[in-house]
Amino acid sequence: MNDDRRVRVVLADDHSAVREGLRMVLEASGRISVVGEASDGAAAVSAATRLRPDLVLMDVRMPQVDGIAATETITSSTDVRVLVLTTFGLDDYVLGALAAGASGFLLKTATGTELVDGTLRVAAGDAVLDAEVARVVVDAMRGRQTAAAPDLSALTDRERDVLAGVGAGLSNAQIARRLEIGESTVKTHVSRVLMKLDAPSRVQAAVVAVQAGLV
Repeated sequence: MNDDRRVRVVLADDHSAVREGLRMVLEASGRISVVGEASDGAAAVSAATRLRPDLVLMDVRMPQVDGIAATETITSSTDVRVLVLTTFGLDDYVLGALAAGASGFLLKTATGTELVDGTLRVAAGDAVLDAEVARVVVDAMRGRQTAAAPDLSALTDRERDVLAGVGAGLSNAQIARRLEIGESTVKTHVSRVLMKLDAPSRVQAAVVAVQAGLV
């Protein structure tokens, strides 16, 4: 994403009033442009493929193709990021969306500021988890832990520190401040961590951090 242009977003929700409200909040920031809308998962996939936005703001429950299936198709076939926005905080929806490759998950109770911030962060490559959703993920991952913890032997000590920050839901800037290093250095470390862990996104890396006990 270039810093000199607005973040391009596609809205996917089966309620037109919700889409209109989201459009107003996002575009009022002056940093985001809504370039397309979709009322179901199939239309969301089509819009993402045709328009190649920076991200799709995706509802979970939609007719025909739901948001989780649409997210999996989009993330596996394009470089478009997905931020899931829903009223549902149930474990299956959260974990299903993240497993499908979503870069973040916010509840529709999020404030306008949180929504704009989350959209900008995901577009910039960060992972975003609502605090309530993060608790669901952490609890679920801890409940599913086996005796064998993830193998982090390929990571350097600094990369482990960065992974811990990712697991805590920190942005690159926040990790940089915590570790007293440059933000560009953090980005490099994050890329190496994802590669070494074979993790498709920061969210999956965050799950590994939880499983490994770094969070």
